Amino acid sequence: MTSNRKNKKSLPLGRERVIEALETLKKYQAAKEGLERRIAENENWWCLSNNKAKGRELCGAWMFNSIAGKHADAMDSIPYAAVLPREESDRECADLLSKVLPTILERCGFEKVWSDCWYDKLKYGCGVYGVFWDSSKLGGVGDISIKRVDLSSLYFEDGICDIQDSENVFYVTYWSKEKLLGRWQQLASSHFYDGEDLKIRGAMPNEKGRYPVVDWYYKKRVGGKVLLHYCKFVGEYILYSSENDKNLNGRGYYEHGKYPFIFDSLYIMRGSPVGFGCIEIMKGAQEQIDLLEGAIMQNSRMAAFRRYFAKEASGINEEEFTSWNTPIVHYSGSGDPKESIMPIDVPNLGSVYLDMLEFKVNELKETSGNRDFSQGGTSYGVTAASAIEALQEAGSKLSRDMLKGSYRAFEELCLITIELIRQFYTLPRCFRITEGQKSGFVEFDNSLVRAVKQGAFADRLPIFDIEVKAQKQSPYSKAAINSLAESFFEKGFFSPEKKSEALICLEMMDFEGKERIRDLICGGENVGRSTLYSCEEAKND
Repeated sequence: MTSNRKNKKSLPLGRERVIEALETLKKYQAAKEGLERRIAENENWWCLSNNKAKGRELCGAWMFNSIAGKHADAMDSIPYAAVLPREESDRECADLLSKVLPTILERCGFEKVWSDCWYDKLKYGCGVYGVFWDSSKLGGVGDISIKRVDLSSLYFEDGICDIQDSENVFYVTYWSKEKLLGRWQQLASSHFYDGEDLKIRGAMPNEKGRYPVVDWYYKKRVGGKVLLHYCKFVGEYILYSSENDKNLNGRGYYEHGKYPFIFDSLYIMRGSPVGFGCIEIMKGAQEQIDLLEGAIMQNSRMAAFRRYFAKEASGINEEEFTSWNTPIVHYSGSGDPKESIMPIDVPNLGSVYLDMLEFKVNELKETSGNRDFSQGGTSYGVTAASAIEALQEAGSKLSRDMLKGSYRAFEELCLITIELIRQFYTLPRCFRITEGQKSGFVEFDNSLVRAVKQGAFADRLPIFDIEVKAQKQSPYSKAAINSLAESFFEKGFFSPEKKSEALICLEMMDFEGKERIRDLICGGENVGRSTLYSCEEAKND
């Protein structure tokens, strides 16, 4: 710790403030203990090990199946972002961003991040996305990094509903000593890894011999502007501080001024940015199902394996009696052997117990919205394909509601990504763009998204909106679109003599790709252009 005590007093952030931050972190940890217990308990339920911890053999998978089904719905609807300009002059930049943004997400492995965060959302009630600038990417040039953030490693102020309202946010990861010394060689001369003072402040290694490295994000008001600063430390040793960086001291680590964490909560709870998940709703019914199934299975085993009362002096050869492969059972003495041995009667369970089990299973399905139709089942005598499709669509409304919350989080993720492009893309970067069967390359930097001089007193900052759509469509949606196309053909929508009637009908309809169909009916010359290209423009051409 000697080298750390030599921090210059002129530096805005020194050892004393790190010690204060560690005390704040301890308070946040204490306030989060209830959430940590809930996460651990829900993980046991998800791994089907909760009942085993209580000494029960049976662990049913009804709840597991319900959560897996909702996760499958989410993977069928991975979002896709279209960037829209707020001013006409920003249209070119918005079009470029709409092409570049999906490539950035693909490079970050967003599909896996989406999957992992959705598991967290369903199990714990919240998935957390992290949008960071990683200066080590691309050989030191740096690039955007999008990750799933472990909720157990994130600490924030108690009683807030929005993570951006927290005074501090701590993200704690554990590193091995070798990894730490390989990254920061100056630690070799310090005593960050031992000492009673560090033990008190939580910097001693955990049971796996790894050390907590803290990423501390905090907001600081300078004049009328709120700056986001960042400090990385281990123990009391500062590894990096944006306040101590002369290039960032006056403008913050991230110019967008937001914490780089996006919370996607499932069911909202008052006074917390973390909601509660499906397991809280379903585990009561699942536990009762396990108890009933366990009792019924135990009764079935008892009835199938006959047991007997036998007198000690019965004279019956027990080995022969209990072996079903022995045709003759010997006994000694006089009298009827039936009087010396008698079966133990096992009461037969009535149908009411099976009815109760079925009732609890149906209760779990109802509360989770995981009815048979949502999984392609055909019960209650419904066999017509159109009726099954309609019931599946109606049964997926809970999944659609969950997806809307995730789409809002994805919209925020895209906006923060654009802000990182605005701040860090100072050098041109090449992106491969694929549109349908065609592919090409485009160079892009932040010149179009930086502030533009406007008059003598103000700068205009290009601002964009995000339109979120499903990247992948479910088989039902594809079938519906195909059926709609066949219906248009049968009704003569594409006949030149029925163009006026077809256009009037289209104006009353609402479906994905309507503008492109309208362009086709208008003549087809402008297919592939912007959807804002109208039929009147086609006529003028």
